[in-house]
Amino acid sequence: MKIYLDGKYVSEDEAKTSVFDHGLLYGDGVFEGIRLYGGRIFRLEQHLDRLLNSAKAIMLTVPLTKEQLVEACCETCRQNKLKDGYIRLVVTRGVGSLGLNPFRCKNPTVFIIADTIDLYPDEVYRKGLKLVTASTQRTSPAAVSPSIKSLNYLNNILAKIEAVNAGADEAIMLNSQGHVAECTGDNIFVVRRGKLETPPVSAGALIGVTRQVVIELAVKRDMDVSEANLTRCDVWTADEVFLTGTAAEIAPVVNVDGRIIGSGHPGPLTLKLTEDFRKLTRTDGVSIGAK
Repeated sequence: MKIYLDGKYVSEDEAKTSVFDHGLLYGDGVFEGIRLYGGRIFRLEQHLDRLLNSAKAIMLTVPLTKEQLVEACCETCRQNKLKDGYIRLVVTRGVGSLGLNPFRCKNPTVFIIADTIDLYPDEVYRKGLKLVTASTQRTSPAAVSPSIKSLNYLNNILAKIEAVNAGADEAIMLNSQGHVAECTGDNIFVVRRGKLETPPVSAGALIGVTRQVVIELAVKRDMDVSEANLTRCDVWTADEVFLTGTAAEIAPVVNVDGRIIGSGHPGPLTLKLTEDFRKLTRTDGVSIGAK
Protein backbone atom coordinates (compact mmCIF):
# COMPACT_ATOMS: atom_id res chain seq x y z
CA MET A 1 0.00 0.00 0.00
CA LYS A 2 1.17 3.51 -0.85
CA ILE A 3 0.27 6.38 1.45
CA TYR A 4 0.53 10.09 0.73
CA LEU A 5 2.60 11.75 3.43
CA ASP A 6 3.61 15.40 3.15
CA GLY A 7 4.08 15.39 -0.60
CA LYS A 8 5.53 11.90 -1.00
CA TYR A 9 4.02 8.48 -1.67
CA VAL A 10 5.54 6.03 0.77
CA SER A 11 4.98 2.43 1.80
CA GLU A 12 2.85 1.57 4.80
CA ASP A 13 6.00 0.79 6.83
CA GLU A 14 7.50 4.18 5.95
CA ALA A 15 4.36 6.17 6.74
CA LYS A 16 5.35 7.53 10.13
CA THR A 17 4.91 10.76 12.02
CA SER A 18 6.55 12.19 15.13
CA VAL A 19 5.37 11.39 18.65
CA PHE A 20 5.45 15.18 19.11
CA ASP A 21 2.78 15.72 16.47
CA HIS A 22 -0.10 17.55 18.15
CA GLY A 23 -2.56 15.39 16.24
CA LEU A 24 -1.34 12.48 18.36
CA LEU A 25 -0.69 14.39 21.58
CA TYR A 26 -3.90 16.41 21.69
CA GLY A 27 -6.21 15.26 18.87
CA ASP A 28 -5.45 18.61 17.22
CA GLY A 29 -6.34 18.22 13.57
CA VAL A 30 -9.13 17.57 11.09
CA PHE A 31 -10.05 14.76 8.74
CA GLU A 32 -12.44 13.51 6.10
CA GLY A 33 -13.59 10.03 5.14
CA ILE A 34 -14.40 9.88 1.42
CA ARG A 35 -15.78 7.11 -0.81
CA LEU A 36 -14.50 5.93 -4.18
CA TYR A 37 -16.94 4.15 -6.52
CA GLY A 38 -15.93 2.77 -9.92
CA GLY A 39 -12.94 5.05 -10.19
CA ARG A 40 -14.89 8.17 -9.17
CA ILE A 41 -14.47 9.98 -5.85
CA PHE A 42 -17.99 10.68 -4.61
CA ARG A 43 -18.80 14.24 -3.52
CA LEU A 44 -15.10 15.10 -3.24
CA GLU A 45 -15.67 18.85 -3.45
CA GLN A 46 -18.14 18.80 -0.56
CA HIS A 47 -15.74 16.77 1.57
CA LEU A 48 -12.86 19.14 0.85
CA ASP A 49 -15.00 22.19 1.58
CA ARG A 50 -15.87 20.70 4.96
CA LEU A 51 -12.23 19.86 5.65
CA LEU A 52 -11.09 23.39 4.81
CA ASN A 53 -13.89 24.93 6.88
CA SER A 54 -13.02 22.69 9.84
CA ALA A 55 -9.37 23.71 9.51
CA LYS A 56 -10.28 27.39 9.31
CA ALA A 57 -12.43 27.11 12.43
CA ILE A 58 -9.48 25.82 14.48
CA MET A 59 -6.97 28.20 12.79
CA LEU A 60 -5.10 25.36 11.11
CA THR A 61 -3.52 26.30 7.79
CA VAL A 62 -3.77 23.44 5.29
CA PRO A 63 -0.50 23.51 3.30
CA LEU A 64 -2.21 22.44 0.06
CA THR A 65 -4.74 24.21 -2.13
CA LYS A 66 -8.10 22.60 -2.82
CA GLU A 67 -6.89 21.67 -6.31
CA GLN A 68 -3.75 20.08 -4.88
CA LEU A 69 -5.85 18.09 -2.39
CA VAL A 70 -8.00 16.81 -5.27
CA GLU A 71 -4.93 15.63 -7.17
CA ALA A 72 -3.35 14.09 -4.05
CA CYS A 73 -6.52 12.09 -3.35
CA CYS A 74 -6.73 10.92 -6.97
CA GLU A 75 -3.05 10.00 -7.14
CA THR A 76 -3.21 8.06 -3.88
CA CYS A 77 -6.00 5.96 -5.40
CA ARG A 78 -4.00 5.49 -8.59
CA GLN A 79 -0.88 4.51 -6.64
CA ASN A 80 -2.90 1.75 -4.97
CA LYS A 81 -4.74 0.72 -8.17
CA LEU A 82 -7.98 1.30 -6.28
CA LYS A 83 -11.30 1.68 -8.07
CA ASP A 84 -13.69 1.11 -5.16
CA GLY A 85 -12.82 1.96 -1.59
CA TYR A 86 -12.41 4.53 1.12
CA ILE A 87 -10.08 7.52 1.41
CA ARG A 88 -8.99 8.92 4.76
CA LEU A 89 -7.60 12.45 4.42
CA VAL A 90 -5.99 13.82 7.59
CA VAL A 91 -4.41 17.17 8.42
CA THR A 92 -2.74 17.45 11.83
CA ARG A 93 -1.31 20.51 13.56
CA GLY A 94 2.13 19.02 13.07
CA VAL A 95 5.18 18.66 15.27
CA GLY A 96 5.41 20.99 18.24
CA SER A 97 6.54 21.18 21.83
CA LEU A 98 4.79 19.65 24.83
CA GLY A 99 2.01 21.98 25.86
CA LEU A 100 -1.25 23.02 24.26
CA ASN A 101 -0.09 26.09 22.33
CA PRO A 102 -0.85 25.19 18.70
CA PHE A 103 1.13 28.11 17.30
CA ARG A 104 4.38 26.42 18.22
CA CYS A 105 3.62 23.88 15.49
CA LYS A 106 5.10 25.34 12.32
CA ASN A 107 4.41 22.66 9.70
CA PRO A 108 1.08 20.81 9.54
CA THR A 109 1.19 17.13 8.60
CA VAL A 110 -0.97 15.84 5.74
CA PHE A 111 -1.52 12.18 4.99
CA ILE A 112 -3.95 10.26 2.81
CA ILE A 113 -4.83 6.56 3.05
CA ALA A 114 -6.75 4.85 0.24
CA ASP A 115 -7.96 1.36 1.08
CA THR A 116 -11.06 -0.82 1.23
CA ILE A 117 -13.51 -0.62 4.13
CA ASP A 118 -16.36 -2.74 5.50
CA LEU A 119 -17.94 -0.85 8.38
CA TYR A 120 -20.77 -3.36 8.83
CA PRO A 121 -21.14 -6.93 7.49
CA ASP A 122 -23.24 -7.35 4.33
CA GLU A 123 -26.06 -9.07 6.20
CA VAL A 124 -26.70 -5.88 8.19
CA TYR A 125 -27.88 -4.16 5.00
CA ARG A 126 -30.28 -7.04 4.36
CA LYS A 127 -31.50 -7.61 7.93
CA GLY A 128 -30.88 -4.29 9.68
CA LEU A 129 -28.89 -2.89 12.59
CA LYS A 130 -29.46 -3.22 16.31
CA LEU A 131 -28.99 0.02 18.27
CA VAL A 132 -28.86 1.02 21.92
CA THR A 133 -28.98 4.47 23.46
CA ALA A 134 -25.68 5.37 25.11
CA SER A 135 -25.47 6.99 28.53
CA THR A 136 -22.52 9.01 27.19
CA GLN A 137 -23.91 12.37 26.12
CA ARG A 138 -22.92 14.05 22.86
CA THR A 139 -20.49 16.92 23.38
CA SER A 140 -22.48 20.15 23.56
CA PRO A 141 -22.41 22.35 20.43
CA ALA A 142 -21.72 25.20 22.84
CA ALA A 143 -18.44 23.49 23.78
CA VAL A 144 -17.23 22.15 20.40
CA SER A 145 -19.17 22.77 17.21
CA PRO A 146 -20.26 19.51 15.54
CA SER A 147 -19.44 21.23 12.23
CA ILE A 148 -15.75 20.79 13.06
CA LYS A 149 -14.76 17.28 12.02
CA SER A 150 -11.76 16.96 14.30
CA LEU A 151 -9.44 14.13 15.28
CA ASN A 152 -10.80 14.13 18.82
CA TYR A 153 -13.37 11.31 18.75
CA LEU A 154 -13.16 10.17 22.37
CA ASN A 155 -16.75 11.23 23.02
CA ASN A 156 -17.92 8.96 20.20
CA ILE A 157 -15.58 6.14 21.21
CA LEU A 158 -17.00 6.04 24.74
CA ALA A 159 -20.47 5.62 23.28
CA LYS A 160 -19.21 2.97 20.84
CA ILE A 161 -17.80 1.02 23.78
CA GLU A 162 -21.29 0.99 25.30
CA ALA A 163 -22.73 -0.38 22.04
CA VAL A 164 -20.15 -3.16 21.82
CA ASN A 165 -20.60 -4.09 25.48
CA ALA A 166 -24.36 -4.27 24.95
CA GLY A 167 -24.00 -6.53 21.93
CA ALA A 168 -25.37 -3.84 19.60
CA ASP A 169 -24.09 -2.61 16.25
CA GLU A 170 -24.27 1.09 17.07
CA ALA A 171 -25.23 3.57 19.79
CA ILE A 172 -27.52 6.58 19.68
CA MET A 173 -26.08 9.63 21.42
CA LEU A 174 -28.34 12.15 23.14
CA ASN A 175 -27.55 15.76 23.96
CA SER A 176 -27.92 17.36 27.38
CA GLN A 177 -31.59 18.14 26.65
CA GLY A 178 -32.32 14.47 25.97
CA HIS A 179 -32.73 14.96 22.23
CA VAL A 180 -31.15 12.61 19.71
CA ALA A 181 -27.94 14.05 18.23
CA GLU A 182 -26.47 11.28 16.08
CA CYS A 183 -24.86 7.88 16.38
CA THR A 184 -21.17 7.34 17.12
CA GLY A 185 -20.14 7.69 13.48
CA ASP A 186 -23.35 8.19 11.51
CA ASN A 187 -26.30 10.54 11.17
CA ILE A 188 -29.75 9.15 11.96
CA PHE A 189 -33.08 9.49 10.15
CA VAL A 190 -36.57 8.40 11.17
CA VAL A 191 -39.63 7.91 8.98
CA ARG A 192 -42.97 8.72 10.58
CA ARG A 193 -46.21 8.64 8.57
CA GLY A 194 -44.25 9.08 5.35
CA LYS A 195 -42.30 12.07 6.68
CA LEU A 196 -38.50 11.94 6.90
CA GLU A 197 -36.87 13.63 9.91
CA THR A 198 -33.28 14.03 11.10
CA PRO A 199 -31.73 15.93 14.03
CA PRO A 200 -30.46 19.48 13.38
CA VAL A 201 -26.90 20.69 13.90
CA SER A 202 -28.10 22.50 17.03
CA ALA A 203 -28.81 19.08 18.57
CA GLY A 204 -25.18 18.08 18.08
CA ALA A 205 -25.35 16.44 14.65
CA LEU A 206 -22.55 16.66 12.11
CA ILE A 207 -23.63 18.04 8.74
CA GLY A 208 -22.93 14.75 7.02
CA VAL A 209 -22.21 14.63 3.29
CA THR A 210 -24.25 11.43 2.90
CA ARG A 211 -26.94 12.99 5.09
CA GLN A 212 -27.25 15.82 2.58
CA VAL A 213 -27.29 13.41 -0.36
CA VAL A 214 -30.17 11.48 1.21
CA ILE A 215 -32.11 14.71 1.80
CA GLU A 216 -31.63 15.61 -1.88
CA LEU A 217 -32.77 12.16 -3.01
CA ALA A 218 -35.81 12.30 -0.73
CA VAL A 219 -36.81 15.71 -2.10
CA LYS A 220 -36.58 14.29 -5.64
CA ARG A 221 -39.08 11.65 -4.54
CA ASP A 222 -41.38 14.44 -3.26
CA MET A 223 -40.95 13.25 0.30
CA ASP A 224 -41.58 15.63 3.19
CA VAL A 225 -38.14 16.16 4.76
CA SER A 226 -37.29 18.24 7.81
CA GLU A 227 -34.85 18.70 10.67
CA ALA A 228 -36.48 18.06 14.03
CA ASN A 229 -35.58 17.56 17.66
CA LEU A 230 -36.21 13.88 18.27
CA THR A 231 -36.61 12.00 21.54
CA ARG A 232 -35.87 8.34 22.20
CA CYS A 233 -39.61 7.71 22.06
CA ASP A 234 -39.75 9.23 18.57
CA VAL A 235 -37.15 6.71 17.46
CA TRP A 236 -38.78 3.76 19.25
CA THR A 237 -42.16 4.45 17.62
CA ALA A 238 -40.90 5.35 14.13
CA ASP A 239 -42.11 3.44 11.09
CA GLU A 240 -38.52 3.22 9.80
CA VAL A 241 -35.08 4.21 11.04
CA PHE A 242 -31.82 4.30 9.12
CA LEU A 243 -28.30 5.66 9.48
CA THR A 244 -26.20 7.52 6.94
CA GLY A 245 -22.47 8.04 6.67
CA THR A 246 -19.66 7.91 4.15
CA ALA A 247 -18.43 4.54 5.39
CA ALA A 248 -21.87 3.22 6.39
CA GLU A 249 -23.68 4.57 3.29
CA ILE A 250 -27.38 3.93 4.13
CA ALA A 251 -27.84 1.32 6.86
CA PRO A 252 -31.34 0.22 7.95
CA VAL A 253 -32.18 -0.10 11.66
CA VAL A 254 -34.64 -2.72 12.92
CA ASN A 255 -34.15 -2.69 16.70
CA VAL A 256 -33.52 0.15 19.16
CA ASP A 257 -33.20 -0.45 22.90
CA GLY A 258 -35.01 -3.77 22.51
CA ARG A 259 -37.91 -2.23 20.58
CA ILE A 260 -38.71 -3.59 17.13
CA ILE A 261 -38.80 -0.81 14.55
CA GLY A 262 -41.69 -1.02 12.10
CA SER A 263 -42.03 -4.52 10.69
CA GLY A 264 -38.64 -5.57 12.02
CA HIS A 265 -37.22 -5.48 8.48
CA PRO A 266 -35.63 -2.67 6.43
CA GLY A 267 -38.47 -0.33 5.51
CA PRO A 268 -39.74 0.45 1.98
CA LEU A 269 -38.63 4.11 1.96
CA THR A 270 -35.21 3.12 3.29
CA LEU A 271 -34.85 0.59 0.48
CA LYS A 272 -35.97 3.10 -2.18
CA LEU A 273 -33.47 5.71 -0.97
CA THR A 274 -30.75 3.05 -0.86
CA GLU A 275 -31.48 2.13 -4.47
CA ASP A 276 -31.37 5.81 -5.49
CA PHE A 277 -28.12 6.30 -3.62
CA ARG A 278 -26.44 3.34 -5.30
CA LYS A 279 -27.49 4.57 -8.74
CA LEU A 280 -26.10 8.02 -7.98
CA THR A 281 -22.72 6.74 -6.82
CA ARG A 282 -22.24 4.97 -10.15
CA THR A 283 -22.32 8.23 -12.11
CA ASP A 284 -21.48 11.09 -9.72
CA GLY A 285 -17.91 11.92 -8.73
CA VAL A 286 -14.45 13.11 -9.69
CA SER A 287 -12.69 10.64 -11.96
CA ILE A 288 -9.28 9.63 -10.64
CA GLY A 289 -8.11 9.16 -14.23
CA ALA A 290 -5.63 6.64 -15.55
CA LYS A 291 -2.15 6.00 -14.19
